[in-house]
Amino acid sequence: MRLMNMPAMGHAPGKAETPATGENGQSRYGAGRKSPLGMGGTVAVHALVIGAFLLIPKEIIDVITPSTPITTRNIPVEPPPPLDPVEDVKTDAKLPSQPQPDRPTAPDPFVPLPTGDTGLIGSDHIGDIGPVPPPYIPPPLPNPVLTEASIDPRAKGAFQPDYPGTMIRQGVEGAVTVRVTISPDGRVTAIEKVSASDESFWLATERHALRKWRFRPATRDGVAITSTKTLTVRFTLTN
Repeated sequence: MRLMNMPAMGHAPGKAETPATGENGQSRYGAGRKSPLGMGGTVAVHALVIGAFLLIPKEIIDVITPSTPITTRNIPVEPPPPLDPVEDVKTDAKLPSQPQPDRPTAPDPFVPLPTGDTGLIGSDHIGDIGPVPPPYIPPPLPNPVLTEASIDPRAKGAFQPDYPGTMIRQGVEGAVTVRVTISPDGRVTAIEKVSASDESFWLATERHALRKWRFRPATRDGVAITSTKTLTVRFTLTN
């Protein structure tokens, strides 16, 4: 059947639009001329797809179908051979030796000791070194120089105690022996009665010695020290 082009409604006859162009002269259906860059890109994509298909290995494409059936069978597993406890077992640990009472042991050899020079400290000679020098003995320290305490000459006139009044009235004479302790500064720090003819003589001597007696102190190598001294005081009546 033959189709005839009918004029569009609202347009004058003889001015019908062609299917390729519209009112503005633009292509409706893409019937115009295509870009060469787009055609080239399309060709390149198809070429890559075809090339990748050709590079695929045949084994991947083809399905392998075995010609003969595959059969399987069980293989028995044999146990490993037993280890030899003497040859196969290796260890670095040393086992303690066990005594063997059945086997006699040899006695230790006797080594005679030398009877001469033994080379020990105290012998006269040590090998070829020579005689051993005698041990060093430090010289003895000198005895310290001691000096006894003595009466200070400046206080000698004040050494006689006062005569007890009762002994004067009775006309009794007497004597007292005492032991005094003298400090490094020459004073009497203690007094002890050794003997006394009368108690009044002892009391007078004790009181006077603690207050008045002065001494030159004893020294050891020139250094003053504490010492003791024994003295006898006599009480004598005079006219």
